[in-house]
Amino acid sequence: MNLLIHYRIVAVVVFVTLCSIILLGRYLARHKGTYLTNEAKGAEDAPDADTAIINAEGSQVNAEEKKEYFI
Repeated sequence: MNLLIHYRIVAVVVFVTLCSIILLGRYLARHKGTYLTNEAKGAEDAPDADTAIINAEGSQVNAEEKKEYFI
């Protein structure tokens, strides 16, 4: 009877360890540290960053500032 309790404890520890390894692996696979940037189109041809932003499609240089409304 005492041996059966030990087997159950070992089985639970192994199960929890495997589940932890699987969850940790999934977390690390999803959070690799890579990110996407939205570079201005035409930035490859521009001599510097300011020119790329000014000449970019959909540039917000002359865009009207958003208005905020508080209720």
